[in-house]
Amino acid sequence: MATTWIKALHKSGGIAAALGRSVGYIENADKTNGGELVYGYECNPVTAASEFLLSKRQYERITGRNQGKHDVIAYHIRMSFKHGEVTATQALELGRELAMRWTKGRHQFVVAAHTNTNNPHVHIIYNSVNLDCDGKYKDFRRSAIALRRVSDQICLEHGLSVVEKPGLSKGHNRAEYLGGEKASSVRGQLRSLMDVAIASSKDFSSFLDAIQVVGVEVKRGKQLAFKLPGGKRFMRQDSLGDDYSEDAILERISGRRVVAERQKTAVPVEGKHRPNLLIDIQSKIQEGKGVAYERWAQVFNIKQLSKTLLFLKENGIDSYDDLIKKSDAVSAEYDARLKNIKEVDTRLAEISELQKHIGTYSKTRETHKIHLALPAKKREDYFEANRANILLHKAAKKYFDGLGLKKLPTISSLKQEYATLAARKKRLYSGYYDLRDNHRALLAAKGNAQRLLGMDGNVSEREVMRRQNREHSYER
Repeated sequence: MATTWIKALHKSGGIAAALGRSVGYIENADKTNGGELVYGYECNPVTAASEFLLSKRQYERITGRNQGKHDVIAYHIRMSFKHGEVTATQALELGRELAMRWTKGRHQFVVAAHTNTNNPHVHIIYNSVNLDCDGKYKDFRRSAIALRRVSDQICLEHGLSVVEKPGLSKGHNRAEYLGGEKASSVRGQLRSLMDVAIASSKDFSSFLDAIQVVGVEVKRGKQLAFKLPGGKRFMRQDSLGDDYSEDAILERISGRRVVAERQKTAVPVEGKHRPNLLIDIQSKIQEGKGVAYERWAQVFNIKQLSKTLLFLKENGIDSYDDLIKKSDAVSAEYDARLKNIKEVDTRLAEISELQKHIGTYSKTRETHKIHLALPAKKREDYFEANRANILLHKAAKKYFDGLGLKKLPTISSLKQEYATLAARKKRLYSGYYDLRDNHRALLAAKGNAQRLLGMDGNVSEREVMRRQNREHSYER
């Protein structure tokens, strides 16, 4: 299943050395079919490291900024796929599409498809400095999750598999779901990374380069120690077993030592036989056939469906009944919240209008009182001289009568009520936009699922499965 990770390449150890080591690794001719499986955007892959350096110097000259050894000079992305789903050429094109969407075409990048493992995978290195050399890519919190979403959507659009449950259950990590294996120890994970690096190395030095490129830190001392990406502590080489000593690694590289592949233990999946809406939708994408699909495709497109599928995955919705229940629940919550907001807004508007009329009534009361007390002969002249105030006073009185007010509330009581309602409105709006967007997304997901799988709006999951089985039998 398609997976991705992203790693920042820092300036430590020398900018030229760091760039050269990383770019050289991904462009290795032995892994890229003699360099055929390499693509450069706004740069020549052969001179990419030098071009990145040049843009870095231009950036420092234009902006005057230099972050020293903490400076990020580039970012490294790896994208891998389920065994047998893509060729090396297809992997290269998918990597190019991911790099273009992720950088929005604003940064130089190099893409290389590797063929040295059982299935092709892609490495991408993109320049931290933009093409105009006046700004840099700003990494953000949870960028790896955002990258995974972009990668998953690209794979779905091309009918490829993605990780079924990215928000995994407690006790299992993403890699374990990919392989369907029992949760491995920290040392087991390190050994797996070392196995891959050994298989692609020609000597011990290239092994160390390969293991660092995938994010493992190496510490030199009386003997080597390694730390996993994001790990808490280093593990000494002699604690990894006989097959991972320096002599054993050299023997494995030369072929004099062969290590049997470790046995993988399957993880039981809860609800294995439960009808799965995600699998049904993904199979439709991959098949691209069927009457329901053709009918749906006339109105929508594969990109919209891919977004729907990712939304369902991220929200843990894997059955049609779950989708309906969650959609109905969120719709009810959203409608209730919106109703309360409208009621508060209506009352706030009423208070504002009432305050305005009370103020006008108070300011014009004396004028109106004098007008009524004058004898008839003088009243008309006084009215003409004070027409505006007298009419405003009468309009305010008419407004109060319309509300059925026998006694006017005080301005202070209205201000207190207004403040209370304003605070309530603020609480109602807390999370409102997230709720609204979730409501819209669920309605879109429900509509797309119904259109694609030929469902009505009021059918049970059993009926859904009956219809799907009937359609599958018909297609066979």
